[in-house]
Amino acid sequence: MASTQAWLRSMAAAGLMALPLLAPADSVVHTPAELKWKDMGNGIKAAVVSGDMDKGASRFFLKYPVGLVTPLHHHDADHYVTVLSGSITLSTGGKDHKLGPGAYFALTQKAPHIAKVEGKAEAVFFIQADSPWNVVMAK
Repeated sequence: MASTQAWLRSMAAAGLMALPLLAPADSVVHTPAELKWKDMGNGIKAAVVSGDMDKGASRFFLKYPVGLVTPLHHHDADHYVTVLSGSITLSTGGKDHKLGPGAYFALTQKAPHIAKVEGKAEAVFFIQADSPWNVVMAK
């Protein structure tokens, strides 16, 4: 009986935690055709889906052209990235990481990095940034 009550309490708690995920006011839907791509320079484009990249936390798509190699840089914002398409080599912490669709990485605490687009397709990422987005080149 006690284990059944504990199970019911845990299911009720899980249900309550899921409520904010179901709230219609928080729902956002963007089709690819609705994305508004902004030129960021060097062939890089961004499409914001929530927040404001210049003023605070945001979520956005970032597109790198074929052959792009970024110089060593960092971002002040902690950010969390999923590779959606294309292939890159991400160099950070003295290691090269070959990443393709479905790969995830987090760059926090101003981690310096280089990204190189590999292959014949542009690379597209989805990024969640915790604060305003900037690019700070290494000196």
